[in-house]
Amino acid sequence: MARRFGRATSRCEETQTHPRKMATSAVWLCLCLLFPSAEAGLYTASDQIVLLTQENVVSVLINSTAAMIVEFYASWCGHCVAFSPTYKALARDIKEWKPAVDLAAVDCADQENREVCKTYKVRGYPTIKFFHAYSKPDYEGLPFRDLRHKILDKLETHGEPWPPACPPLEPTSQMEVDVFFETNDVKHLALIFEDATSYVGREVTLDLLQFDSIAVRRVLNTEESLVTKLGVTEFPSCYLYYPGGNFTRLRVDIEARAFYSYALQRLPGVVRSGKPPPVSTELLKNNTEDPWRPFDKFRVYMADLESTLHYSLRVELGAQSVFQGRALTSLKAYISVLAKYFPGRPIVTNLLKDLNSWLQKQTGDRISYETFKEKLENDAQSPNSTLPDGVRWVGCQGSQPHFRRYPCGVWTLFHVLTVQANSKGSDPQEVLRAMRSYVHNFFGCRECAGHFENMAAETLEQVTSLPTAVLWLWSRHNVVNNRLAGALSEDPQFPKIQWPPPDMCSACHAVKDNGEHTWNLTEVLKFLLTYFSSDRILTDYLESESQILEKQREKHASQQVVHIAERHAERRAREALDFRKHPLETEPTEQEEEEEKGGEVEEEEEGPQDETAAEEEEEDEEDGLAGDMVGRSSEPTPWAKPEMELGRGGQQARKRPSFVRMRRDPQEDILDLDSFVNQHYKAKALQMATSTRVKRRSLQRKEEQEPGPVFGLGMELGAGLGMVGLEPVDAGFDLDFARPRKRLQKRDVAGQYFGQEAELRHKGHLMSVLTIGFSKVDISLCVFLYFLSSLCLLVMYLFFKNRLRRRRPKISVP
Repeated sequence: MARRFGRATSRCEETQTHPRKMATSAVWLCLCLLFPSAEAGLYTASDQIVLLTQENVVSVLINSTAAMIVEFYASWCGHCVAFSPTYKALARDIKEWKPAVDLAAVDCADQENREVCKTYKVRGYPTIKFFHAYSKPDYEGLPFRDLRHKILDKLETHGEPWPPACPPLEPTSQMEVDVFFETNDVKHLALIFEDATSYVGREVTLDLLQFDSIAVRRVLNTEESLVTKLGVTEFPSCYLYYPGGNFTRLRVDIEARAFYSYALQRLPGVVRSGKPPPVSTELLKNNTEDPWRPFDKFRVYMADLESTLHYSLRVELGAQSVFQGRALTSLKAYISVLAKYFPGRPIVTNLLKDLNSWLQKQTGDRISYETFKEKLENDAQSPNSTLPDGVRWVGCQGSQPHFRRYPCGVWTLFHVLTVQANSKGSDPQEVLRAMRSYVHNFFGCRECAGHFENMAAETLEQVTSLPTAVLWLWSRHNVVNNRLAGALSEDPQFPKIQWPPPDMCSACHAVKDNGEHTWNLTEVLKFLLTYFSSDRILTDYLESESQILEKQREKHASQQVVHIAERHAERRAREALDFRKHPLETEPTEQEEEEEKGGEVEEEEEGPQDETAAEEEEEDEEDGLAGDMVGRSSEPTPWAKPEMELGRGGQQARKRPSFVRMRRDPQEDILDLDSFVNQHYKAKALQMATSTRVKRRSLQRKEEQEPGPVFGLGMELGAGLGMVGLEPVDAGFDLDFARPRKRLQKRDVAGQYFGQEAELRHKGHLMSVLTIGFSKVDISLCVFLYFLSSLCLLVMYLFFKNRLRRRRPKISVP
């Protein structure tokens, strides 16, 4: 609730305004029944009307420094409902008069306010009462019809004490004008010449009430001396008077209040009270942090639209971790209208269409923002599809980083969308509903979202055509401008005004017969359709599409590198954690043993067809056996993996045992030396066995070439060393039978090796348990220290024993 304390009213003239024909027709009775009592009443804080309650009525109305207009109404009354738009319009119209006069309302249908309405003798609705500044609670007002003019009459005839913020409203004379600058420190004195029945002078005087460096006075056409001195021939007309008697006429398109007020507020040095003066363009251009970009105020810039999309889709939507329910529906509607009506460059429209197509296909009840972001960033790298990253404000730039920018961009974006929908769409409320739901669910300023929701709930249903939708958004934008004029968020370089101003569209403004300002809606619609047309959007200050696509590719490449590094780090961490929890064994598994046995059986069943094939197969088998043995012994141990490879010429390529797949921090490099030693000597044994087989084959070939006794080749493995011996063979020995025997001998050798290896492994395990991973030097040192400590204990024992023996008391015999 907007409450203004200290600017209410004083002496109370009862001004009751009973409707002429209340309850005289069945129509009004139906209206009263259709609008039941609502807790919120007919007005909200967005209407710039002070909402009175039992708690604040005394502080607002009694002994205040400003006059107050109060409406007593009932929220169930049809006539009150019909009158509420007029009262709201009046509040917006006299917003600049607030230091002198303000508007309030109280809902008498609310049970809590019944005593307030009873105290001021309210018997019919609506009732309007005028409270003077410094009023007393026992004063009652009089009824009046024309509220705005009645307010001016009451202020002009206000008795003492005069409202301190209210300027003089009575006509001035030449004598006062001649000495004006001697008693007032202002730069401009505006003289409005009019007849006695005109209200223009008083209205403009109050319109400029909240601005410094300017004063306004009204001069009647009967003040002949001033009229003659300045050569005034038209009434009303406005002249600017300066010290020394200099003057000039204020040129406007229409001699009316709105044109005078707008022109006077734009004079050099005229600023709103409490606001800093506008920054010069030269200073803005010299700003190195965010350089000023000169722009044409009569055009829309694509840079503003793309910057708005960037902030909306990447920042505001990014605040949502998950879209579901109404938020998901709002997201789909928002992206849909963007894909349909956004008049952007091809790379942007392609992205919006792809994003909308993907989004509409989603049938789930929730979508995470990370999933949405992958599509937004075009991680699939669809060709010619991207949204520029970052903001570059042009028409929406402000004099300071916290002024205008994104809010200005949102208004501009939806104005453009409504204009585009006017020529391409079919649903009048499609864009407006999307904007309403977006602001309600995602717009960061929650108070702003509440104000916009109040406006939409009140009048959005009145939109029945596409042109009406364009005008509705324009009128709501002006309502917001009126409400925010003079607020802390207002940029002094770009004050909030009723847009478009006369210098942009003079035909949009008109004057009624009674001198009141009105809008020419036909001209306003024509101006909006032209101003926000896609054909007139400027592409200045934009990066080229090729540069944007190149940046996108670089961004994807860098993200891919980061992603791979992250996955690599996660895998390393996972492997290290798994190894700590489940240390790998060094013995072959049962499955590997079965595979080995199966391979041996296949070797027995198959034989080489000729000697050369047998020799080649034997070499392959030997290498395979060595490879299997090494592979089985090294696979469970991540830090030792000796490898054996065969070249094309049958030569074996050996590699030293290397520490591989040991992904630990430098502080955690722990090595089991016993396991490494076992693996190392196992590899050496395999190497010796393989080399022995090669020698054996060469000897056999030599003896086959020279006739003589046939010898069999036997091999035994000692303690880690291979010994070769020749055995004589009978003369009737079948060479064909010798080939499978060679394989049997090979398996015998392997069996002997594995038997000895198992025995050594058993001993190695026992030593590993006893030594707990210590080397022999460590054990020797421990034994030595143990022996030394035992020796020290023995010496200490003997020392204390001998000392006790000496101290044993001697008993003397008498």
